[in-house]
Amino acid sequence: MPDSVDILRLESLQVHFPVQGGLFDRVLGRPAGAVRAVDGIDLNVRRGEIVALVGESGSGKTTVGRVITKLAQPTGGRLLFEGRDMTSVQGSSALRPYRNRVQMIFQDAYQALNPRHTVFDIVAEPLRSLRLVENNGQLTERVSEALAAAGLNPPGDFFARFPHELSGGQRQRAVIAGALAVKPELIVADEPVSMLDVSIRAQILQVLVDLREKHNMALLFITHDLPLAWLIANRIAVLYLGKLVEIGTADDITFNPRHPYTVALRNATPQIGSNADRRELPALQGEVPSAARIPNGCRFHPRCPMAIDRCRQEEPPAVEVGPQHLSACWRTGEVNARSELLRLAPL
Repeated sequence: MPDSVDILRLESLQVHFPVQGGLFDRVLGRPAGAVRAVDGIDLNVRRGEIVALVGESGSGKTTVGRVITKLAQPTGGRLLFEGRDMTSVQGSSALRPYRNRVQMIFQDAYQALNPRHTVFDIVAEPLRSLRLVENNGQLTERVSEALAAAGLNPPGDFFARFPHELSGGQRQRAVIAGALAVKPELIVADEPVSMLDVSIRAQILQVLVDLREKHNMALLFITHDLPLAWLIANRIAVLYLGKLVEIGTADDITFNPRHPYTVALRNATPQIGSNADRRELPALQGEVPSAARIPNGCRFHPRCPMAIDRCRQEEPPAVEVGPQHLSACWRTGEVNARSELLRLAPL
């Protein structure tokens, strides 16, 4: 079980990407815009906890993960790791201790693996670059441990294989082994099972849960799949257009959502049984608005079936709607959230 100590804390985190204006913008002196990919989120991850970051494509989930792993620099806010401000720390030598403790699992395993390197060299690379081993004996031992922990057994059978000689599930396990080799305390997993079939998915998720239980490792699990988040996470944070719109325990977010967007995500999930009590709110229409042209009021209102005039003028604050349960909506109290458990389809 997670303890009460925060290993990671994001405070008002912002990531804005500048947008170059056209010729007329430059002639008329119009200011260049910006894509507000992440726009002031507050999030904490406790040691030994699995937090799922859920949202549809374009919501800013991967950008948050890249900032945490120092692959992208925030525009504003702070990134705290065990209370130390890591926001402005840059450079390979300065980041070496941090990257020894924080690793990322990428979504596309095939793209994350160098096709010219063997599995042994792929897993050994972070150990060599971070200078964590003193000789070849230690290197082989650490690589074997990582492969075994990721479920590639016996490890020696995979040393000389190349990525194209592995199945999809084995490639994803090799990516996980590369992250585990340095024995991190926090892993950011960016859609680690979205490209795998259902049977392999369950195996990979079990590997991640086992690692948390054995090593008290924290995990930020990025996904667009709400039932998947419920299966693995202690808490779920729902991200929409760079803002956290709801956060709470996995059960509260899945079975008692208090934000219309979370309800829409839940209602999009296939269910078994009668459809008599299916939808409390109409399904969302259209695409996610451009992050470069976010409305002044509630950024969710162009797609929200419950939008009111106030939504077009003001952005709602996050308010407490239950123990450890926050929701940012002017009509949070009016969302008809059923208390009984929904029957979700098997993953």
